Amino acid sequence: AVAAGGLMATAQIGPIAKDWGLAKLPMTLFGATLPLLTMTLSIDNICNGFTRPLCGFLSDKIGRENTMFGIFIGEGLALLGMMQYGQNPYAFMTFAALIFLFWGEIFSIFPAICADTFGSKFAASNAGTLYTAKGTAALLVPLASVLSAAGGWNLVFIVSAIVTIAAGVSAKFILARSEEHTS
Repeated sequence: AVAAGGLMATAQIGPIAKDWGLAKLPMTLFGATLPLLTMTLSIDNICNGFTRPLCGFLSDKIGRENTMFGIFIGEGLALLGMMQYGQNPYAFMTFAALIFLFWGEIFSIFPAICADTFGSKFAASNAGTLYTAKGTAALLVPLASVLSAAGGWNLVFIVSAIVTIAAGVSAKFILARSEEHTS
């Protein structure tokens, strides 16, 4: 669910910036002036890479489900923030960075929780199977185009936020409970 919500938003960041008239707007940050979309995507990739060790560390300290709960809720709120304030160029860059920051954790937490749940004996094959969720979620990306045609980008953000927040609540209250019963 969180892979679908994140992919729907991140795959559409370019068309959203273009539709909102922001894509080519010159932005200066740390002495570099680039078109807003180029600057945003550069920052987004840094945030997406940074979140992986950060969330791995957090999940080791506060637990996988608690980390997923906080991060997924954060992503949902960032999606709603982008919807509400994203037509401001600085808000667009900030909320896009937050979306990427919160979305990238699936690559560190999911393999860890898979090993925690099923043990280490088949960790590689289980994690590989789990990773197919991203590919399956990618099949839903065209849904964002359909939703945007039907109700604009706000509908895309609302659906993505609902899916992501539901994943966070599920991690905290369903996954955590199933872990308790298998321990």
